Amino acid sequence: MRNLMVLGKLAFAGLFALSLAACGGSEKAEETAKVEKKAETIHWKMVTTWPKNFPGLGTSAEALAKNITQMSNGRLDVKVYAAGELVPALEVFDAVSRGTAEMGHSTAYYWKGKAPAVQFFSSIPFGMTAQEFNAWLEYGGGLQLWEEVYAPFNIIPMVAGNTGAQMGGWFNKEINSFADFQGLKMRMPGLGGEVLQKVGAVTVNLPGSEIFTALQTGTIDATEWVGPYNDLAFGLYKAAKYYYYPGWQEPGSAVEALFNKDAFNALPADLQDIVRAATQQANVAMLSEFTARNDAALATLVNEHNVVLKEFPKDLLEALKVASHETLDEVAANDPMSQKVYDSFKSFLASVSQWHDISERAFINARAND
Repeated sequence: MRNLMVLGKLAFAGLFALSLAACGGSEKAEETAKVEKKAETIHWKMVTTWPKNFPGLGTSAEALAKNITQMSNGRLDVKVYAAGELVPALEVFDAVSRGTAEMGHSTAYYWKGKAPAVQFFSSIPFGMTAQEFNAWLEYGGGLQLWEEVYAPFNIIPMVAGNTGAQMGGWFNKEINSFADFQGLKMRMPGLGGEVLQKVGAVTVNLPGSEIFTALQTGTIDATEWVGPYNDLAFGLYKAAKYYYYPGWQEPGSAVEALFNKDAFNALPADLQDIVRAATQQANVAMLSEFTARNDAALATLVNEHNVVLKEFPKDLLEALKVASHETLDEVAANDPMSQKVYDSFKSFLASVSQWHDISERAFINARAND
């Protein structure tokens, strides 16, 4: 509802501008806008977790900054700093919290050391798809809970993208059973990493820029990153041969825009509305891009780079599902805020799953039978 109000305000502003032009006031309005831009220009820094201009993630951050700047007629000018340019990849949260940067672009599970509940706002093993997650945020109370979790850190969160369902990861050996995860060293952040530890794997949390080298040198035996579009760009096929699906650990991973609360609240109301609208557009655009580009990238990996595409064994997936539920219950039991968020998450997922069983799932199954 908040986003609809924002878009409504922006639409009204656009109609008002058109009416000025119709009355012969276009030149005056343009002159006024130039004066306002010069007088009120606000400069923001956006720090990100991604390598500079990295496809899908880094480019989405750049597009969001550009849209905010253009939609505000330059009154709010946002400059993007890739991972390591201003702060390291995994210090984005702290930089925004203390005001070193007014804005960040990342994903929430990197900050579980700050508050365990943050992980529910990235992706949950065997949890919600991108479509379901967006619905929970907008109509299931998820956004209000996210804001509550981040409030003690002086940060306002907004969803700024989603990769959709990811892949299960890259492995330097075949995974044929539960036993093959014993002692496996794998890069996997967030709750998915905790699940792997429960089934005997050793997990490592690395930023994207360090993954390829770690996999190539044998520092890790396996890694997950995102999916074909990003994984092809990273060249992960050069370091591992086996590519597994489905991405049980990240069925719909959200990307976040983080805003320093003081900086955001200091903006005039219309600029706040522009930031919200631009962020919402970025959310839609990213999911659309990944959906459009993953298939072609997967074909390139398999047909040109001889990647071996394999499905995880069903008994392994069942074991991972059991371990996932146990892990989530433990996280919630040890932290009241996590319990509050998890209760909301579970309730919404149970409800939306009933609908999707007879809508999305039923239709996809029927389409597959053609």
